[in-house]
Amino acid sequence: MRETRRRDSVSRVASLEQYWQRLRGSRDHVATIDESRTSPPPSVLAPVDLTDPAQVAAVMNIAARIGEILIANGTTSSDAIAQIRTVTSSYGLHYCHVDITVNTITMNANVGVQRRTPVNVFRVVTMMSENYHKLQEADRLIRSIRAGATRPEMAEKILDDIDNEPIPYRNTRNLAGWAVMGASVSILLGGDLLMALVGGLTAFLIMGFNKVLSHNSLPYFYHCVIGGFIATIPAAIFYDFSTSIGHTIVPSQVIATGIIVLLAGLTLVQSLFDGITGSPVTAASRFFQTMLSSGGIVAGVAIGLYVAELLGVPLPPLETMLGKPSLSSAGWRIIGGALAAASFAVTCFAERLAIIVSGLTAAAGSAMYYIFLIPFGTDKFIATAACSIVVGLAGGLISRRYLVNPVITAVAGVTPFLPGSGIYRGLYAVLNEQMVVGMSNIFNAIAVCMALAGGVIFGEWVARRIRAPQLYIPYRAFKRAGRVTFQQIRRAEQAALRPRRRKH
Repeated sequence: MRETRRRDSVSRVASLEQYWQRLRGSRDHVATIDESRTSPPPSVLAPVDLTDPAQVAAVMNIAARIGEILIANGTTSSDAIAQIRTVTSSYGLHYCHVDITVNTITMNANVGVQRRTPVNVFRVVTMMSENYHKLQEADRLIRSIRAGATRPEMAEKILDDIDNEPIPYRNTRNLAGWAVMGASVSILLGGDLLMALVGGLTAFLIMGFNKVLSHNSLPYFYHCVIGGFIATIPAAIFYDFSTSIGHTIVPSQVIATGIIVLLAGLTLVQSLFDGITGSPVTAASRFFQTMLSSGGIVAGVAIGLYVAELLGVPLPPLETMLGKPSLSSAGWRIIGGALAAASFAVTCFAERLAIIVSGLTAAAGSAMYYIFLIPFGTDKFIATAACSIVVGLAGGLISRRYLVNPVITAVAGVTPFLPGSGIYRGLYAVLNEQMVVGMSNIFNAIAVCMALAGGVIFGEWVARRIRAPQLYIPYRAFKRAGRVTFQQIRRAEQAALRPRRRKH
């Protein structure tokens, strides 16, 4: 009997170890950022003359162009710096100072042995976008450079191809993705089929007008104003129409859907990512930009409410928008969250595998939120933080297993939980001279975003610790050699003047 129990115990331990090893994965399934932060390139990729300032500047320019793609598509400054240093060290430039402030990349290195020559590269990220296809291409390029398979000339050609390639698909598919996202968010907010149709149409109109305006170089602030206006007018029209057919819709849910669609394209959560990961200047700049754009959305909604009253289709007083989610409606809300994240990944030109992973990540977070937390009376902020931790952990593990950039799953996974309803409640209260209630709701919405950012980063940190390779910090001598002091210069001069002893 004892022998049987001992065998069972050993088999259970062995199965647990096997499961843990499967969870950790192998080095074939390690994210690029994990390799950048924990281990060096396996070998230096030659030929690069590190005593030639021109060649060193060319290597730094390659790394800066890769960093531009990373920053433009939502990568945090700390992760972008780590991957830029991976590129430079792969070409033998082990000491290179990298600084990213808002949308500028500054790189510095000293070249030469006897006479140190400083080399500087400065690059500006001109346009922030969300093109996850380019992000994946840059991720593959970094892997190839780190593996020693891509020489500098080939890396420059690949970067030219990435910069010049057209969008993966036409605007029709992109707008269809926004429409599906709007319908999914409506379901997530507790709406029925009619609400889903109205929400999808609203999202389609908002992003359709934004695409037209972007071709005419109108500042993005006005995109948000027009988007807020368009989010309000269909809600008023369909509310008036629905009362005549005996099927009343909830207009506040339609407006909240439009606000969430507009917020998904902003950098609110990304700005909080930068703040938490140690880039306060970049975070403050992005946060101010997001607040300015959010102000445009507020102005557009206010104009829409005023125009609706002039047209004779005023909106009713603010009703209870969501109701308390129940286990009976949890299934539809989980499906809505998964579809919202997947469709948002489609709108950002993500690849098919990244779309699937984003949907699965959001489904895991939605299941935690609507099945295990909210129905049992968990505080809203605690529930939001917990589900975002699940999003960060599940998305981090799944994305690393299938070599998808974790940024994609992190941003897309939290999209269904953006506080569009809270922002609308705050706005409605402010417009009705209820300043205390309005500001309380607006600050609660900001707190929800902070909970989302903090939870995702913590979950991603846990996933990174589980799947990361063993920490190894090499080339300390090379890094010390990159620094130069007057004492080193004087010792080198004295050594050059010292007479050499003759060998007998």
